Amino acid sequence: MSVWRRIFGPAVPDEVRERLAADEHVLAAADSGTGGHVAVSALGLWVPGGDGPRRIGWDLISKAVWSGDALVVTEAEVAERAGEAVVLRDLPPVRHVLSKPGRIPYLVRQRVESSIRSRYRKELPGGGAWFVVRKLPGTDGVVLQVRPDPGTEPDVVRDIAREAAAKLVSPSGDRPAT
Repeated sequence: MSVWRRIFGPAVPDEVRERLAADEHVLAAADSGTGGHVAVSALGLWVPGGDGPRRIGWDLISKAVWSGDALVVTEAEVAERAGEAVVLRDLPPVRHVLSKPGRIPYLVRQRVESSIRSRYRKELPGGGAWFVVRKLPGTDGVVLQVRPDPGTEPDVVRDIAREAAAKLVSPSGDRPAT
């Protein structure tokens, strides 16, 4: 690694730099084999998108796996709200080929894992669900996320999520942000 990169950090692609939040800094970046760039910041993972790069917040990455020369990312979206909790649905995994990944696999794993404050699996009628408390990037807030298995009774999931979120209190004494 050059002295320049050690002092000033990774070269940030212009297309990513233009979309960064005011205090957001890129920790690692790499060219994607399918075009565009993948970059890691404190707020999330930047990936190529149809209209240019887009950031996936660490709280919305359900799974990220490094395999061979690719980072495979499963992003979640909010399917519905249940009181102050959110019920998530996983999107199809997306494969990002990185010929020179550098620290990206390590940083992604670190950031995803550190966003998880606690997790609990509960068996429910028709399946089960994961209840996960996640830190929201760039804030002190947390959110209760619920990832039900396919076939799990939706009304039961919503009721339990709503009740659990109402009992959840962040260290500052505030309710979780959603």
